[in-house]
Amino acid sequence: MRTTIRIDDQLLTEAKKRALESGRSLTAFLEEAVRNELSRNESQRRAKPFKVKEFHGTGLLPGVDLDDTADLLDRMESR
Repeated sequence: MRTTIRIDDQLLTEAKKRALESGRSLTAFLEEAVRNELSRNESQRRAKPFKVKEFHGTGLLPGVDLDDTADLLDRMESR
């Protein structure tokens, strides 16, 4: 399939250079680059979901207001 894309001149120059060095056409080089990127993103999507570690304790310290970020920062820096 033929298509037209806009690409930065310096990026195109580097892609042409790499394609030539690897003995491939620019089209083959760009197709592989796009396939690699799509494959990488697909494997990241299939990664296991992030699991939050739970810590059990006695709860908040008396007087701590979670909505007061300035106070929270002061308390964390003083430890």
